[in-house]
Amino acid sequence: MASDSSFDIVSKVDRQEADNALNQAAKEIGSRYDFKGTEASIEWSGEKVLMKAVSEDRVKAVLDVFQSKLVKRGISLKSLDTGEPFPSGKEFRIEGSLKEGIDQENAKKISKTIRDEGPKGVKAQIQGDELRVSSKKRDDLQAVIALLKGKDLDVDLQFANYR
Repeated sequence: MASDSSFDIVSKVDRQEADNALNQAAKEIGSRYDFKGTEASIEWSGEKVLMKAVSEDRVKAVLDVFQSKLVKRGISLKSLDTGEPFPSGKEFRIEGSLKEGIDQENAKKISKTIRDEGPKGVKAQIQGDELRVSSKKRDDLQAVIALLKGKDLDVDLQFANYR
């Protein structure tokens, strides 16, 4: 009797890479000519990323620099959740956070996609903030991975513990 093969679908962000991206963005903002005199900055504020500048378009430029550094470091922009710029005293701010884990709504959507479009005999179970996909055939699991990579989902997915 063949045992089931399985893998986990997770959504994680490498914190060290995110920290490196933020530090690189801060260094670039400090040295770029177009940011001179705008008091632009980017920093961690607890678990959130706080971007500040004197005008709305400058704070959006800070966000753009940070996003480019995240992409260079291999972190998907789907993992970054930012709000709209808001005035705070004499400056504008944007607060952002890095999303980790798959919320229930997206987990159900992914599970339904696997059931409807995936190979027969593949089971998907929601386990907290990740999904476990199992099947008797490893080829079916490969097909599920290919299917999910082709979909445009709201979360950044990684496939782990393939066995």
